[in-house]
Amino acid sequence: MKATSEDLTVFVSVVESGSITAASQSLGLAPSAVSRSLSKLEEKVGATLLNRTTRRMHLTEEGAFYLGHAREILHRMEDLEERLTWRLQAPVGRLRINAASAFMLHAIVPHVGEFRGMYPDIELQLNTSEFDIDLLAESTDIAIRMGALSDSTLRARPLGAVQMQVVASPEYIVRHGKPASVQGLVGHLLIGFTERECRNVWPMRSADGKCLQVRPALSASSGETIRQLALAGQGIACLANFMTAQDIAAGRLMKLTFDTLDNELQPVHAVFYRNLTLSIRIQCFLDFIQSRLKNTLISLD
Repeated sequence: MKATSEDLTVFVSVVESGSITAASQSLGLAPSAVSRSLSKLEEKVGATLLNRTTRRMHLTEEGAFYLGHAREILHRMEDLEERLTWRLQAPVGRLRINAASAFMLHAIVPHVGEFRGMYPDIELQLNTSEFDIDLLAESTDIAIRMGALSDSTLRARPLGAVQMQVVASPEYIVRHGKPASVQGLVGHLLIGFTERECRNVWPMRSADGKCLQVRPALSASSGETIRQLALAGQGIACLANFMTAQDIAAGRLMKLTFDTLDNELQPVHAVFYRNLTLSIRIQCFLDFIQSRLKNTLISLD
């Protein structure tokens, strides 16, 4: 016969209470029932777990080993029951999500229909911002951020990573030629961001060994706008792989490679308030989007 969860509960309670009598009071059982349960457990496992006298008891070596695993098993069972109870509840209410417009369009919007089908009582609000926002000031539940995190007041769940790629349209390459090196980018039409110099640092090494700081001839605040400009043949851009993968596969964009290309990954996180207990609707979305982005983002494992 195999031990049951009731057997484990009685055993752990006896050890933690310090006596069969105290354990019986805690469990609401007769002392004789606790004693019988303990004896049956020892028969099932084939070992003495507790040396017992009329005045005291102490764990045997086998009992100490068994106790650690019994506690872990009971903890996992309790966690499983809590998760099942949570899944059976119907999450409702407004859920405000914020992300850069490109991430929203390419990584979140394609999954909205499925999410709404699973959780029809959650009212989604999808807002875009090209910069990190104050979640409290913007009444936002979850924000998606790329790159290193700096705000320690927020909790974060890693979703994966992105890799930056240098791309141009075939039409642009036909008109202007394909740069063979980083130095060859000089004189080409480069498309970059209007704000933040760090967003115009491309993942390739210049002659001094540092990542290339570009000075764009054409700039925009949105990564999606930059993508559209690149598709229109307006220049060379550096964009996250989740934005360009389908364009490259379809031949709308060409990936440019260089010997000094830096393949460093940028982590992507979902950030949210440091609440002790997450609301059900936030937990639902985090679990859902993390599983759906496995085919969009690069795993950090």
